[in-house]
Amino acid sequence: MKRRYAMGSFLAGAAAARAGDEMSGPALLLAGYAVGGSATEASALLAGITVSAAVGGPLLGALLDRSPKPGRLLARALALYGTGLVLILLSLGRLPLELTVLIAVFTGLLGPALSGGWTAQLPRVVPRERMPRANALDAMTFSLASLVGPALAGALAHLLGAPAAVVASAVLIALALPTAWTLPTGRDRDRDRDRDRDCDRDKAPPTASLTDDLAAAIRHITRTRPLARATLASIVSCTGLGMLVTCTPLLGERAFGSAADGTLLLSCTAVSALAANAVLARRPRAIAPDTIIWGSTVLLAVALVLSATGHPVLVVAAALTAGAGEGPQLAALLAIRHRESPERLRSQVFTTGASLKITGFALGAAVAGPLATYSLPTALLTAAGVQLVAGLSFHAF
Repeated sequence: MKRRYAMGSFLAGAAAARAGDEMSGPALLLAGYAVGGSATEASALLAGITVSAAVGGPLLGALLDRSPKPGRLLARALALYGTGLVLILLSLGRLPLELTVLIAVFTGLLGPALSGGWTAQLPRVVPRERMPRANALDAMTFSLASLVGPALAGALAHLLGAPAAVVASAVLIALALPTAWTLPTGRDRDRDRDRDRDCDRDKAPPTASLTDDLAAAIRHITRTRPLARATLASIVSCTGLGMLVTCTPLLGERAFGSAADGTLLLSCTAVSALAANAVLARRPRAIAPDTIIWGSTVLLAVALVLSATGHPVLVVAAALTAGAGEGPQLAALLAIRHRESPERLRSQVFTTGASLKITGFALGAAVAGPLATYSLPTALLTAAGVQLVAGLSFHAF
């Protein structure tokens, strides 16, 4: 009963934090678009809060792995992230854009806490035999957040303006703080005992420095083939998703007459992803995670080609198709990380992987802004090509 409560609390906290995170991206896009009136300026703001994750993720993961109370460290990271969102909002239109982007960059250092940092704590909450289903349920919180976040961002932008959407995203993140603070601290050493014997090259003495821990995590990710190729494919795929998300305000404006309606397309994607992951939660072993990783990139490429037509019906169909690829891809990636990560490096593997994906997203967002301003169909078709490259990279590794 205690474990069931712990799992329920874990999922509720994860859903709240991730809903705030998913809401913050569209909200910042809309706020930047409203103030600057340009997709290029809006994409710069989104890129700023995501690009620094490559630095923050590994360091945050190493600190979580070394901390006797990782939940409390996670809670502090969430609090600082939410505060950063408010500071970005307050600086928009009052400070030069360059300074606002700089604030976003520093805020983005903590971004992996909402994704990889939280998920890495899952083995502390559930026993080994329940991990496949728990992993699928955890992945569903991402899809649920993707559904609620953009919908709230779009609705609040319509009713109260884009600034209200940014504030609401910070409030949702704050709601997750009590759960993070009380996460279990015990380690499930039995689960990883055998795997740790096979990962001697990644072990370091108890007195290893923080730098040694960071190097060990990187070695483990790059030398473990299933983990390395899944990580690479997911990074490239997330670059394409960054391009898609950045294009949504313009896509909504051209297909439906409103930039805010574009964010609602992300909710359509989330509905589809949530449904796909619900099926996986019932049968978590039906399809190998490795197969799902590369297969999902094909669906995402098809979705982007459909969206490039600009036809309202096909654009909605594209959003649903994208969700059928994106949701299972995430669940499969989390399963591979849990499967291939030793206990002492688990948080680093998750936060490093998450930070690399966020950085890929940022690069996609940065490229898509100017490209979409020049030609929206060209930007979307380029993103489709990026998804095909992601699938090929999985097989080429």
